Amino acid sequence: MAQEIKFGTDGWRGIIADDFTFDNVRRVAGAIASYVLKYEDAPRGIFVGYDTRFASQRAAQVAAEIIAAAGIPAKLADDYTPTPAVSYAVKNKGAAGGVMVTSSHNPWNWNGVKFKGKFGGSATPGIMKKVEEELRAGAMPEGAKAAIEEVDLKTPYVAAICRFADMDLIGKAKFKIAIDSMYGSGRGILAGIFRQRSVQHIAIRQELNPLFPGINPEPIEPHIALLQQTVVSEKCDAGLATDGDADRIGAVAEDGSFVDSHKIFCVLLRWLLERKKWSGDVVRAFNTTRMLDRIAAKYGRKLYETQIGFKYIADLMMEHDILIGGEESGGIGYSRFLPERDGVLNCLLLANVMAEEGKPLGQLVTDLQREFGPHHYGRRDLHIPEEVKRSAIQRARAESTQSLGRYCVVKKESLDGIKLFLDAPTNGNGAEAWILFRASGTEPLLRAYAEAASPELVTEILTAAESFVNNGGS
Repeated sequence: MAQEIKFGTDGWRGIIADDFTFDNVRRVAGAIASYVLKYEDAPRGIFVGYDTRFASQRAAQVAAEIIAAAGIPAKLADDYTPTPAVSYAVKNKGAAGGVMVTSSHNPWNWNGVKFKGKFGGSATPGIMKKVEEELRAGAMPEGAKAAIEEVDLKTPYVAAICRFADMDLIGKAKFKIAIDSMYGSGRGILAGIFRQRSVQHIAIRQELNPLFPGINPEPIEPHIALLQQTVVSEKCDAGLATDGDADRIGAVAEDGSFVDSHKIFCVLLRWLLERKKWSGDVVRAFNTTRMLDRIAAKYGRKLYETQIGFKYIADLMMEHDILIGGEESGGIGYSRFLPERDGVLNCLLLANVMAEEGKPLGQLVTDLQREFGPHHYGRRDLHIPEEVKRSAIQRARAESTQSLGRYCVVKKESLDGIKLFLDAPTNGNGAEAWILFRASGTEPLLRAYAEAASPELVTEILTAAESFVNNGGS
């Protein structure tokens, strides 16, 4: 019997040689081809890209062969490519969709496949449902064999993001920036852009190494330790990192401290509203900072909250006038560019903000905390058995749970997982404290996310949450 293939928040992922096999890649590609033949303009073709992981290039070739055998022209990347470059090609060339072979920020022994809609973003929940139906039916369409053409996806993408950011301003700013590609498919791109415009920079982990030695290619602590050391030792004004397929961003301030995706999102939002004065509302996922709510309110913009997964944000971007949308894991996108997260573009835009404000990154974050109140954030990934995971979620939802640690629960929200708001001190106008429990749909993992007015409070709440999960009580 064929292995079950489950689609998560952004496509399918599996362990290489265990469930990520060429046979399963063929099954997924067959389902995508069948979906495109039924619901899209198939002759417009499908773009296929791949990251730097083990077997990615061959898997992309395999996917392209299945797509071409179904009678759909396949345009295969001629090199390792950021996911947003595939999405850009799809929208720019009016293709029927895009396939990206990547497992994003997962450890080295994982790989996967993402599907991009014709609009140039994560396939919507409605599209993914149809692809899953084709997969369950074992779809493997065959038609008059179409061509597989190798194409350069990077050059047009780089030109587009350089038009979107103010590269002249960045070039004049005289800041020194450290770049970390984390051995991923963003390798060489930012360094090339900066070199062309004489922006002072130092680039690390640009070489090809599918083992991602010592790290997961996720731009958060502890994986960005080398970037933090580099920023300090090389006296840089910021450090900018992209993940394995370069659709997410992470950053480091001039003192070497980690700047999480929430602060990056806030810095960018405030700049867009204050300086650019672009129209549109704001979307954030359920597990992101509520500082965004305060910024949006100050500038009279509506704030939408979605389930976790960029596809929900992309969905809203196509229904409403959305300026910016983002999620906890460092994925941030702009409707006027693509309904897609883009780590490389966001690195350029952060450099753009620094250039326009004349301040290093840490100073921009300090300004935010001063104006909108101290907001601090933390996350813990608890690898626990399935029954413990289920029990913890049920107990957190239960009416009988009215406290966590030494704090009372003020209210609960259940858009995605269960979020408890706590009566912890706000230190003046700081963050309203909350903890979110969310079970992974694909592995024995429970994530606990917390926000509060001080780092100490965040740690205390996360520790109380861990105790609640493991000990069957608060």
